[in-house]
Amino acid sequence: MARIAITGSSGLIGTALKASLTDHGHDVLPVTRGAESNPAALWDPERNWVRPGAFRGVDSVIHLAGASIGEGRWSAGRKAELRKSRVPATRLLVEELAKSDVPPSLVSASGVGYYGNRGDEFLREESPPGEGFLAELVRDWEAEATRGREFGLPVAIMRLGIVLAKEGGALSRLLVPIRLGVGGPLGSGNQWWSWVTLQDTLSALEYAATNRLDGVFNLTSPEPARNRSLTRAVARAVHRPAIFPVPPFALRLMLGREMANEMLLASQRVLPERLQASGFRFRDETLDAAIENVLTGRDQARASTV
Repeated sequence: MARIAITGSSGLIGTALKASLTDHGHDVLPVTRGAESNPAALWDPERNWVRPGAFRGVDSVIHLAGASIGEGRWSAGRKAELRKSRVPATRLLVEELAKSDVPPSLVSASGVGYYGNRGDEFLREESPPGEGFLAELVRDWEAEATRGREFGLPVAIMRLGIVLAKEGGALSRLLVPIRLGVGGPLGSGNQWWSWVTLQDTLSALEYAATNRLDGVFNLTSPEPARNRSLTRAVARAVHRPAIFPVPPFALRLMLGREMANEMLLASQRVLPERLQASGFRFRDETLDAAIENVLTGRDQARASTV
């Protein structure tokens, strides 16, 4: 099959992707971080170091590395960390891949935060960027990845939506208050949340790598949902009510105004038109079925048979 390297291989998506690619017969190379003195380490982005020959013989690199956007309040220091873990790290990776005799394809994670808060507007890959910290961060992150084309690398930018997974992320955080009977929509609940299941995320990343896709692709379900619809779908799946909305001021108090506004209250109605046009088919398109599959583990069982 293919030899595929993964940066950020210890995160939620990276861990699942390693297992999925291995199950499908690929030779997987986790790009482990660490000091140069550690023989198992392949790179250390903070020290601008990559082990010589680390990517020799690799067909594709799936680049997932980056500090978690949703962990910790967005202090000035935290925002600097989020930026450093993405922009200079991606620059370092691209410069190293450019040294390859046969350029591998690069599949670089990105996010729908690129679009900012856009209300009911349909957002396609050609839509212009929005405003705010996340939009600026994603724009600069993508710019470093797309530099790979200057060196002959096919570069697929995958703008991920809200990844629904039982093991972590937004869904696991929503489940806690809902199971306690005190959950509900965030703010007005009118904001569009563009979601995608973990298993469709894994499939799309593998598809992009093995088909050497090039360009920008929205990695979201074809059916984005309003926050209140998603919250109620989760509540139905666990047979609990979702009648207690969380007011915006409470979210801003917990997370800070900027983080709450851009992560939870922003509206992004994103469509994956280019990914579908390329031939990729989503398995989890309808919200209720997707959440049921994720929470029962049927999605994972089904993916293992692909």
